Amino acid sequence: MFIPDSKESPPLVSRLKAVAARNDVYFQFPSHNQGRAAPSSLSSIIGVQPFIYDFTTFPATWFLVGGTTCGIQASILATCSPGDTLIIQRQAHKSAFSGLVLSGAIPKYINTEFDFDWDIPYGITPSQATLSSFHAWQVEKAIKELDAEGKKASAVFITSPTYNGICSNLEDIFDLCHSRNIPLIVDEAHGAHLRFHRSSSHLSALHQGADISIQSTHKVLGSLTQSSMLHLSGKIVDRERISQCLQTLQTTSPNYLLLASLDAARAQISEQPQSIFNKPFELAMVAKVLVEAIPGITVFNSSTLEADPLRLTVGVWKLGLSGFEANEILTKDYGLISEVAGTRSILFVVNLGTSKDDIVRLVSGLKHLSETHISIQVDDIHPLTETTPSMRLSPRDAFFASKKKVRFEESIGEVCGELICPFPPGIPLLVPGEVITEEVLSYLLKLKNKGGFVIGVADSTLSSIVVCGNPIVDFGGEL
Repeated sequence: MFIPDSKESPPLVSRLKAVAARNDVYFQFPSHNQGRAAPSSLSSIIGVQPFIYDFTTFPATWFLVGGTTCGIQASILATCSPGDTLIIQRQAHKSAFSGLVLSGAIPKYINTEFDFDWDIPYGITPSQATLSSFHAWQVEKAIKELDAEGKKASAVFITSPTYNGICSNLEDIFDLCHSRNIPLIVDEAHGAHLRFHRSSSHLSALHQGADISIQSTHKVLGSLTQSSMLHLSGKIVDRERISQCLQTLQTTSPNYLLLASLDAARAQISEQPQSIFNKPFELAMVAKVLVEAIPGITVFNSSTLEADPLRLTVGVWKLGLSGFEANEILTKDYGLISEVAGTRSILFVVNLGTSKDDIVRLVSGLKHLSETHISIQVDDIHPLTETTPSMRLSPRDAFFASKKKVRFEESIGEVCGELICPFPPGIPLLVPGEVITEEVLSYLLKLKNKGGFVIGVADSTLSSIVVCGNPIVDFGGEL
């Protein structure tokens, strides 16, 4: 992220103010005409001001109004052509798989360590030796397997940090990729803030050598929801190609409020880049200490991993509750809104607006939860094994294949025709083209019964699943 002189006025914000202040007559879109024809049902709630600043004349920019989703898709499209191979974690965000469909690239999956106690993926982390060596070992193994097939990866795609804040050591991956002239793309949606605190600056993707980093500025730096940034470093990736892909995927009528909010967030950070996150980091540390002392409550913490200090993952299985059930109680009874609930835990994120009173309220709510629920054996949703589902079709071929609906219980062995994805965090259980297994169906049913939510499916009741009717190509297993 470019950090200008802290006294510099945010240019997009300044332009927004200047244009809105002019007494111009508009014969252009949007038709609410600076709020003069704004729908009263909405303006009565939010006022007319947002409409006054809603216009679409804007300068060229790599600011994203389609979220990090758009940036991920553009990055894959810019580096991979149809038939190329993308080395990617199977536990990537759903947007990466839509990028595979758009580009026609074939995924070469690398393993992701999984914590079965917490039912959360680690990303690429150490089950042997150190984080960096295991990380690089997996990518190097994938590259060598491709070499043996006479193929070369067009890019490597890594997610860091994960939704739960677990960061990967990317430096060895960077060295490995660049020794072969392979670009490294990092989905850093949850890590835009890492470079702005002394305890986490070394975890930043760009600091570790990533060629492309896509960040959700709205998640942690204060811009409006849906606004993100794409950062490009080095010369391996063609800048004009990235620009072309962004122009292809983004709207031609971006909301200026979103663009200006990105500029304002950038300016706010630039005023005190080394200290702005001091308070949130301190509050997060206090919260973890206090929550860890609550009976029946567990806080995710591993000495072998590096993680975002602002993420507080709270385990509740010892209370006889799933994360979904506990989250519903905390929301309804204590007004505590979490980031995401899982099968065995709840994720809370400390942010720039979090106060001491907020932490007190969180701790109080969790204490009450502990006091009102007896520690019993919970009927767990057993996590899936690490086995990657067999891929019968590429994501693109599965997307364009003919489809049919079959009853949920009759879909075992069929080739999945839709993206089946618990949300959040948006990591697919099944990608189009993969073979449906009994284990996956069992997991989905238990997830639903415990209050989980699944997206990507045509039938939200899970009575039926869309499958591929007449496969175009049968790869006979993994690619």
